Amino acid sequence: MYLISVEGGDGSGKGIATQMLADICAEEFTFTNVAVTGEPRRDHPLGQLAVEAVSTGEAGPVHEASMFAADRLDHSHAWIVPRLARGEIVISERNVHSSLVYQGIVGDLGLEEVARLNSAACVPDLCVWVDCDPEVALQRISKGALSSEISTRDADKQEYFETDELQTQIRAGYASLLGGEVRMPAPFDRGEVAGPVVNDGGKIDLRQKLQRVIRDFLYRHTRPLNVDLDAVECHLLDSALSWQRGQRTLDVADTPPPRSNSNWLVGERPWRVMQQADTLYRKAWDSVPVQQRSDVPQNPLAHTVVSVVGTLSLLPGAEVSELRRWLGPARVVTSRHTQRMLKFLHEQSGWVRVHRPLKGADAPRSELRPDWQAYGRLGLVLWPLKETLSAWMQDNPESSWKSALNKILGRNPDADMRARADACLARLAVIGSGATDHDPPADIDGLRRWWRDGPE
Repeated sequence: MYLISVEGGDGSGKGIATQMLADICAEEFTFTNVAVTGEPRRDHPLGQLAVEAVSTGEAGPVHEASMFAADRLDHSHAWIVPRLARGEIVISERNVHSSLVYQGIVGDLGLEEVARLNSAACVPDLCVWVDCDPEVALQRISKGALSSEISTRDADKQEYFETDELQTQIRAGYASLLGGEVRMPAPFDRGEVAGPVVNDGGKIDLRQKLQRVIRDFLYRHTRPLNVDLDAVECHLLDSALSWQRGQRTLDVADTPPPRSNSNWLVGERPWRVMQQADTLYRKAWDSVPVQQRSDVPQNPLAHTVVSVVGTLSLLPGAEVSELRRWLGPARVVTSRHTQRMLKFLHEQSGWVRVHRPLKGADAPRSELRPDWQAYGRLGLVLWPLKETLSAWMQDNPESSWKSALNKILGRNPDADMRARADACLARLAVIGSGATDHDPPADIDGLRRWWRDGPE
């Protein structure tokens, strides 16, 4: 879903930082996969041409930039974008900012010209700038300390950039571009830059710095630049439903009616499902000891609640690790908050049953009770509107949930609200209308009727 680039001069520690970021993302976040790559691609014909262009410095910045841009364009659309669309995070050692610095600034080709050559390539959502003293960097290069980096080179081959004078210019170029001294050219000004992350200590120190950077970025739930967030979510919802059809649910005999993929509203109107869930959730929250209330949100439409309950509504039962894997990048919740939410849903609200194995090392599995499946799936459908709905009800406590959706959409919704409503419709197309043999609504007026009267 996100493209993260790692930039810095040769010998700055980009390769180590790239692998550290990949490890952190795999350990702490819920992407469907962590894909590591680098530019230029030394195992691809286009990347090999780019490497040859900078091997001596005789090709000139125009030829160099053109070769790198050709490799980057193919890399973006043939390799990176398909992975982002599947909910993966791609971490690239070097990307477009290298060309902007090496050819645009140091090579005097100009930032605007390099940006023009690369304008059809992916825009890194986040550029992590790793910095290091040029003398230290050259020592690393000469000692072959870069063998752990993703983009390795022959030990006896030194590219023309690897000189003291040019490394000083490169460092200054990164400082001026990524430090904000010069304006980042469009379209690459849409991405974020973090740094400099100074690599002047040990590996533990560098990892801690990178951990703070990636946590700050990912927990802000920034919309991705290269793929449509709602399309990624629909893909993940469909994947979860497809996987679930082949699984066996836990035997929960005391909670009729049974769960259904097609008839998940069980004849109820969506607004009434939300009203009942809101009342019961808040009542359960009120029963939590005051000193523990900070552990779970008070609002049933809060990110953590909808993420956990909604995802469980798609699954027959899951261990915490399985549940977090199915959260995906948009519904990400920390492991600690996931466990706290499950504990609350089990002990206070009774929405979740925890099945503990009688023997063996298997972890407890949590299953959403069938009578709360409707709320979970409704939360996923309303995800693009959940903050707006929640804010409107908070500002209008005497109003009914029945009129809430119509009120926030208004008679003539603006472009942003229309896009959010369309995203809800796309989710309904995947999850279904909630009633067997009833098509999901196809437009905003149909969404209003579905909310008020149920599936048509």
